[in-house]
Amino acid sequence: MSILFRYILREYAKIFLMCFAGLMTIYLVIDFFEKVRRFIRYDAGLVPILAYFALKTPAISFQIAPLAVLMATLLTLGLLSRSNEITAMRSCGISLPWITSPFIVFASAVTLVLLSFSAVVIPLASEEAEHIRLVDIEKRPTPTTVAAPRPWARIGADTLLQISEIEVGGAALRGVRLYHFADTFRLDRMTEAAQARYTGTGWILLNGNQRRFQPDGTVAMVPFSQQPADLSLIPDDFTSWLAGDTETMTFQDIRGYLSRFTQEGMSMARLLTDYYGRIAFPFVAVIMVLVGIALSLQRSGVRGGSMAIGIGQALVVGFCYWTTHSIAIALGRGGALTPLLAGWTADIVFASFGLYLLLKVRY
Repeated sequence: MSILFRYILREYAKIFLMCFAGLMTIYLVIDFFEKVRRFIRYDAGLVPILAYFALKTPAISFQIAPLAVLMATLLTLGLLSRSNEITAMRSCGISLPWITSPFIVFASAVTLVLLSFSAVVIPLASEEAEHIRLVDIEKRPTPTTVAAPRPWARIGADTLLQISEIEVGGAALRGVRLYHFADTFRLDRMTEAAQARYTGTGWILLNGNQRRFQPDGTVAMVPFSQQPADLSLIPDDFTSWLAGDTETMTFQDIRGYLSRFTQEGMSMARLLTDYYGRIAFPFVAVIMVLVGIALSLQRSGVRGGSMAIGIGQALVVGFCYWTTHSIAIALGRGGALTPLLAGWTADIVFASFGLYLLLKVRY
């Protein structure tokens, strides 16, 4: 690694850290004043509040790091151009791709960190932060059951499951209904139970009845106090994806769910879209470097513009990326786009935009 490479990398890293620290401070201050009044009403101590915001830091860093990368790229190239350092390097025969290579290397390292955050750190930290908010700050008793945000689930090819409440841990369900359909999608039987409990051998339905719908229109009802249920789901399924909380799932958890639920024929559009979106987002750090280099050099050949222009461009590009990414994810969850395309749409669009601008730069 040459002295010049280390110099550019060091200058870029310093400006990135300043941009990142500034954005992080702004975000935390706004978030703090938005929530602190509510926390004070609960007479929360300082330590739980600080712990809560500390655990939210990985998720905040994940969101603002690409914008800090873009802003640092624009500002660094602007400062190097203002001091005529780029002109001096170009006069010595150093190419622009080599001059900008430290930016790509740094952004690649940021991408790897963001991937680790998305895969493991953020889900675990978010889950612990929510626990601190509910139990330590708002002084709520540890819940024993929660309402099911996603009360319906498909079990196999011909059964629908409906639940009303989930016990913490997922080992017990309340308000359980199983709808069994015949080959012609005619309701064949319906099983209702006050509770379902998971044992070492499977699920057991407690205190319910089963209704069989005959072809002649009659209904036969058989009550029961205990009956085994053929459910392929496990308790963890009801505490994460089926509970509507994919943000607390690690990549390993998601892959495990996909491998089991796909075999059951369940619709996985929402889970797959979130999964691909979480994989694709970290790579925007490299894309933002390409966009930043192109925008900085596009203004006047190899000369950069003012700092105000650079910050303004970074905010506009960041807003456009977030808008595109959010719309694509919403379309993927709704089934309008395939999950893979929905997750990578924003990256593809802005990578194409950055490459287009780079091709128009006059070296």
